[in-house]
Amino acid sequence: MNTNSNLNHNYNNKIIISTDIYKNLFPTINLLNSSVLVSISGALRIYIASLLLLVNMNILNCVAGGLIVYAVYTLDRALESTEDAINRSELNGANKKLALFVCLITFAIGCYILNASGLLLIALMPLVAGYLYSKGLNFGRIKLKLKGGLGVKNLVVGITWGTFIASIAGVGLQSILPVFLVFFYYGSKLFINSTIYDFKDVKGDLMAGIKTLPVSLGEKNTRKLLLTLHIGSHLLLISAILMHLLAFEPVIVTYSFFIGLLYVFRLTNNRENEKTWGKIERLFLVDGESGFIVYLRAAITSMI
Repeated sequence: MNTNSNLNHNYNNKIIISTDIYKNLFPTINLLNSSVLVSISGALRIYIASLLLLVNMNILNCVAGGLIVYAVYTLDRALESTEDAINRSELNGANKKLALFVCLITFAIGCYILNASGLLLIALMPLVAGYLYSKGLNFGRIKLKLKGGLGVKNLVVGITWGTFIASIAGVGLQSILPVFLVFFYYGSKLFINSTIYDFKDVKGDLMAGIKTLPVSLGEKNTRKLLLTLHIGSHLLLISAILMHLLAFEPVIVTYSFFIGLLYVFRLTNNRENEKTWGKIERLFLVDGESGFIVYLRAAITSMI
């Protein structure tokens, strides 16, 4: 009798465990896949920045940059947060320990590669900025935390990743001005892109008390701000090219300018109930931008 009970107990436990694994499988896959496209985009942005700076490209550094981007974004989604529980409900139930292990491995590989070029501090910077934003640090009664302020999230994204991209691409350059121009260009672009993603996360950000630009300024004023920043950063980029501070790259500048105008107008509206086509459109326009720039440039160069 006891033997049968034990067998039934073990059998039931196996069913429960296998059910839990199956139940957690798809959220875990979604979590591990959620940052793949943005990491590829990050690697290609370093490649494009190298073209603008007219430096010898280090493909390994581009790959390492992509690995760091993947680790930081996946880590942010793996850690519990109020807004993500609402904004990314498809990740609920994911195996966070597995995700953290993958983040650790990819981050370590990225740091190892970048350390060879003296870029370890740059590799660590996004992780530190992300921690200060999400968790913060306590110094007695003083608490340093970046999350919550108006537009702070977007500034952190723009400054952090703009510095990251420009520093990796411009490593070894003696002149700081071209690197600063690339930083401003990508800092502005990533500020804009992160704000566009806020339009689909309004509900979760409100619940978490995060004062994003769409929440605080509204659609119309946010759109005007993004358009001003987009046009201004591209005018500066064109001026730098005319002054021979950056390489003459008409495909990069032209595609970036017009696709940016398109997605600022198309995607700066309430997208909380975004359908499948809307998600594809957003991924194509925003995260797919760098890939299409590289493809078009290669195709046009081969025809000339």
